[in-house]
Amino acid sequence: MQVTQFGDWQGQPVLQCTLKSATGVEIDIINWGAAVRDWRVPVRSGRPPRSVVLGFDRFEPYPEHSPYFGAIAGRVANRIARGRFTLLGRDYQLACNNGRHHLHGGPGGFGRLLWSLATDRAANAVQLRCTSPDGDEGYPGALEASVSYRLQDYRLAVEMTAVPDRSTPVNLAQHSYFNLNGDAQVGRHRLRVNADRYTPLDGELIPTGEIAAVDGTVFDFREARDFLDPSGAIMAYDINLVLDSQRDPQAPVAHVRTPGGELELRQWTDQPAVQLFNAGTVQVGVTGLGGRSYGAFCGLCLEAQHFADSVNQPDFPSIIAAPDRPYRQRTAYEIAPCG
Repeated sequence: MQVTQFGDWQGQPVLQCTLKSATGVEIDIINWGAAVRDWRVPVRSGRPPRSVVLGFDRFEPYPEHSPYFGAIAGRVANRIARGRFTLLGRDYQLACNNGRHHLHGGPGGFGRLLWSLATDRAANAVQLRCTSPDGDEGYPGALEASVSYRLQDYRLAVEMTAVPDRSTPVNLAQHSYFNLNGDAQVGRHRLRVNADRYTPLDGELIPTGEIAAVDGTVFDFREARDFLDPSGAIMAYDINLVLDSQRDPQAPVAHVRTPGGELELRQWTDQPAVQLFNAGTVQVGVTGLGGRSYGAFCGLCLEAQHFADSVNQPDFPSIIAAPDRPYRQRTAYEIAPCG
């Protein structure tokens, strides 16, 4: 385990902690946005480890160019329609940063904060903390949030908590973009998700309030398949997949395999949904890790979280946390050679 200075943000040092496991996996985590900056996995003997996430070699591009690469999105991840909601009889207006909607906590959300960083060498873990004051981005109540990343063998366990001083919405998400092959696009990655329903969207990517079956739709990933349509073009996804509520908690909720069958990703979570985003709208104007270019379909996100716009949808699971009901999430990712 090693902690170094990665850059500067508003006069404060940006720190990076590198976690290493006995299997040769190395993961770099920075305290700006509590982000996973790089994740390197051995592929086969005699070849260098492969970077399997998107990020930057230097800190400077992050504030201007990062579309939440590896960051913790919050105080509320995903979209809130028009940035408005009512809680305990009071109306709130949040900062809007996605057209007329609020996205991932607003322009000053958790993914753009400098978190405190502490290491736990015995657990091979790094712990990050931040404080969100009352009124931050328009949200009610102060909030103490923490994230723990723990690496063991090929698995990264992510545990998140948030304790408010009064009732407030909370929905955090780890926002890594995965690319297991290192190719320009992830269209041929094969994905399986244990989700039999999804939340349909309107033209502005706001849920309609319906929870629909995936049967007969392009959102059915219960059997592994890639993102290509019959013509071979990549289909764009930015959709909330509702996980099977009766699933085995020991079984992965999602599985991704590379086209060449070299690496596979498995994901576990206690959250009710996974937001599937395959970066169809992403165009990053600077080079990324190892000089790579990041354009449309450059990565795949599997964001474990609650449903978008839950604060305005009475039929969706509640995201209201309180002093006696703090927010908690446990999610894990394992990226390992196939076989």
